[in-house]
Parts: sequence; C-alpha cells; structure tokens
Amino acid sequence: MHYSFQIQNQAEYEAIYAKSIADPASFWEDIANQFLWKQKWQSVLEWNFIEPKVTWFQGATLNITENCLDRHLATHPNKPAIIFEPNNINEPSTTLTYQTLYEKVCLWANVLKHHGVKKGDRVCIYMGMTPELSIAVLACARIGAIHSVIFGGFSAQSIADRLEDSHAGYIITADGAFRGSKEIPLKTVVDEALIGIDSVKKVFIYNRTHTPVSMIKGRDFWWHDEIKIIQDLGLKDCPAEEMAAEDPLFILYTSGSTGKPKGVVHACGGYMVYATYTFVNVFHYQPHQVFFCTADIGWITGHTYIVYGPLCAGGTSMIFEGIPTYPTPSRFWQIIDKHQVNIFYTAPTAIRSLMNFGLEPLQDYDLKSLQVLGTVGEPINEEAWHWYNEHIGKKNCPVIDTWWQTETGATLISNLAFVTEGKPGWATYPLPGILPIIVDAQGIEAEIDADGNQKGNLCLKLPWPSIIRTTYNNHERCRINYFDTFKNLYFTGDGAIKNKLGQFRITGRVDDVLNISGHRLGTAEIENALNMHTGVIESAVVGYPHAIKGQGIYAFIIYNGLIDYNNLEEIEYLKQDIFQTVTKIIG
Repeated sequence: MHYSFQIQNQAEYEAIYAKSIADPASFWEDIANQFLWKQKWQSVLEWNFIEPKVTWFQGATLNITENCLDRHLATHPNKPAIIFEPNNINEPSTTLTYQTLYEKVCLWANVLKHHGVKKGDRVCIYMGMTPELSIAVLACARIGAIHSVIFGGFSAQSIADRLEDSHAGYIITADGAFRGSKEIPLKTVVDEALIGIDSVKKVFIYNRTHTPVSMIKGRDFWWHDEIKIIQDLGLKDCPAEEMAAEDPLFILYTSGSTGKPKGVVHACGGYMVYATYTFVNVFHYQPHQVFFCTADIGWITGHTYIVYGPLCAGGTSMIFEGIPTYPTPSRFWQIIDKHQVNIFYTAPTAIRSLMNFGLEPLQDYDLKSLQVLGTVGEPINEEAWHWYNEHIGKKNCPVIDTWWQTETGATLISNLAFVTEGKPGWATYPLPGILPIIVDAQGIEAEIDADGNQKGNLCLKLPWPSIIRTTYNNHERCRINYFDTFKNLYFTGDGAIKNKLGQFRITGRVDDVLNISGHRLGTAEIENALNMHTGVIESAVVGYPHAIKGQGIYAFIIYNGLIDYNNLEEIEYLKQDIFQTVTKIIG
C-alpha cells in the first residue's frame, strides 16, 4: 500500500506544516480523500471551543472496519495483519492474515447481532491481550456498537462504575488472562462487578485459561459456542453498518482531577483519519514492516497503535500477552528477533525497568531487524533515551518521543522517524495541523526568557480530527475539564517548555493528576479509595519522583486513633489493609 501523505524530509515537513495551519480544512480534506467513505462530506470542519463543539467531515458516512479490513482484501489478503505472541514462551505464536481477521470479525459481529446488539449500543470489553480482544473491538465497530475497553487489571468496582456510566448492555470477557506468572480471573471479577447493575443483558466469555467459572443461564454465553451457532447458520459475511463521521466509535475512561473517571468519546471519521495519518508519519511506516507496540489495548495507545492505525494502514501489528520480565528480562528482545520486528514502541517505565537488569539479557539477541524505536506515556529521561538508543537501536534507529493523551486520540507532538531530528528529553515538533501555545496562569502567551524559551501551560489553538468530542453523557464536564480554563484554547493539563527552534519539552502535569508508569491516576480518585477504609478519616495523595515509574505515590492519612503507633507489626497490618482497600476499589 502506498502512503501518498507520508512526509519524506524536514523541508517537506515545514512546507506541509505551514499549509496545515494556514488552511486546516483543505489540508485534512486532501488526507481524508485517501480513505474509503460510503458518502462524502458537505463540510470538512466546523468548530468553536466555547460550547465546545467540533465537527469533522459533516455529512460523510463510513465504516472504519472497511478501511481496516475490506479494502486490503483485494490487494493483500494473505498479508499478516496480527501476529500474536502468547504469555507462555513455549506456546506457539499465531498469525492472522487480513483475510482470516476479516472472517473472524464478521463471525463475531454476527454473533453480537444474533444476540440483539445494534448500532449505538454500548459494549464493554474486559479481556487479556489476545487477538480476540482486537476481534471484539472491530466486530463492535462493524455493526456500529460503541465499544468501551476496560483494562484487564481494573477491579470489580472500577468496572461497575464504567458500566453504570455508559449504561452498557453487553460485556465481552474471558474466563481468565495470563500475565507473567499470574492468572487473572476476569470472569469472576465481572460477576462481582455485575452485582447491582441492571443494564447488562448478556455476557460473552472467551475460553483462554480453562478456569472453571460460573455460567448464569440466559445471561452468560461461551464465545466458541456462539461462533459455532453462527457458522452452522452459514452467516459468514457481515455488511458494515453505515456510520456518520461524527457517530461515536468508542468510549474510553480516563482519570481526571475528580474522583470519578470520565468517559472520553471519539468519533468514527476524524479518529480514523488522524490515527492512520500519525501512524504512517510518526514511525515512517513501510508496508512490509512488523510493528510492535507493547501497550495494552485497554489504554488509548493500544486502540490507536495496535488496532486502528496499523490496520487502516494495511500494516502488520504485534500483540503480546505477557510482560517484559517474564520468564526473563530478555522477553522483548527474544520477540523482536523471533518475529524480525522493525518498529518497537514502548513506555519509558519499561525501558528504565529493563535498564536495571544490565546488558546480560541482551547478549543472545542481535536486534538487527529494528529500524525505528518509539516511546509513549510520559516524557523519557535522558539517561533512558541514551540507553535505548545505544543498546537497543545500536545508534542506527531514530528514537521517537511521542506526546499525546487519551483525549487527543493520537500523537500531537513528536519527532518523525527519518524526517525530523530527535532530541533526548524533548517531544520536539508538532505534527501537521497541530498548533500548540504556551500560556501563563492568566491564559496569555508566555513571555520569552533570556534563553529564548517560553515556559508555562501547554494549550492547543486549533482542533485536529481526533480531538475529544465529549465526555459520555456529561458534555459540561468535557467543557470544564478541557475548554474552560483558558478561553478559546484546549488545555492539556500539562506544563511545557518551547525553545527558540519551536521544539517542545513536556515537563509534566500541572493539575491533580499523577503519571505513574505512563498511566494517569487522579489524586482524588486514590483519595476516595483510601477514604473507603473504615479507619481512615481523611487522606491526601501527592506524587514524588520515582526512578522507574516516573512518579510514585505518597499517601498521608489521618486515622481514627484506635491504633498503637509504637507497634510496628500492627502498623504494617494496617498498611496492608489499606492497600487491599485501594486494590479492591481501583485495581
């Protein structure tokens, strides 16, 4: 597949960037014309940041799965779409071609339709990192159901909160999931979450760990049994539901500065265009390459750069079920050599963790297939950047430092592989169509200091196609969180530095949100969980610098006094009780 919108050099980037800012509608229309639409748009962009209201490709209709699957069947049906590497190093890996993936998605989409799932219904997905998770996501999109993936480490209470907020009618899960040496009892957690939830009609269970689970008649259905019913009925194909460009594609819950997670809504058309555009350009993706993103599909990184971006681009995407240190800290390097991975995209936390094991885990692996390295989730510190560049990339691979958020849908600021130069600790340049601005506490553009730098709050002046549309069922919360702090600007919640070259360095959160191992946790959310413990009167949570995780958590607690503070054993028991409470409520 040829990517005519792929930027080739610095001069081209500068020209394209200038055009994209001068006339965003014309620029994105040219990009959008390279996708498969059922009906074209009447207008490309209408927006204001006051309500806020952003509309891309008004009047257009499409189905994102036709761009992920159908359009590739004529040109490369037998090309690997997904390579699956299981948690168990002795279990064989599997490959799904575009043809096979298409067939599996159609079958599962027909299962959902057979059970009454229709356009606009919310379907929660709580699974481990297997190909079936991607199949479930794509099957929902195929029939116009809104998927809401919940990370497989979240607690029953966290699931219940999300089910209640989204009024989901269906859940897709598994009996369990393998994660390193652990076996996560997913179905049991779902059963607990469903106590008191009335909206859920049916639960579908993929058999992964062969763990005994309870099955409620009329509510719970095995994945494999339902597939067989559809096969016996001869329902192989599933026509793609025609979706308006602004119809919701998915809801993804993220922590904010209040205790309750908010459901970020992304729309079908704009998200597809921007996710694919950034995938092709940030990583300089070539059609033959194997792309390995180590994120979980439960986070936005997995949505955009494991499922939708690579598949819309006709690429090959790795899915890894396990963790980087199991059964040894060589696991990533073993996978890279085994599958001849060309692009490797991971979190600074993982890099720092693997650095601690020294160079011995690397000794048996040449990593010669690698061509591009990327990082995501938090700013990468210089020491980790240099280790990654020297020992993983052998100084032959550009290191891509991507900055973006759940709310942005895809990368906004990053160097582009083989196009713009990387700089340790800096995300560097905005992508085409992205217009960042650094403002002070009053929302006025920050002054330039003696070194030519601006420092302050990172905001964005223009909408991009995959910008958040709303927070589910609560548009006012979306307005207050992102558009109310500074007039006519999208506020990221991050601080940043802009140098005289126009490069950006992200300095971290400026609101009450912590970034721990690349994942956002609101201090209020943790405090709420702590305060659920019977003996805790009040709590305050703050972040502190952590050598591996980026940030760690300190919790200061006022206890009810019924404890001997000189009894260290009693204090330790109390701490463990409090930890268990937080685990139970959050995950």
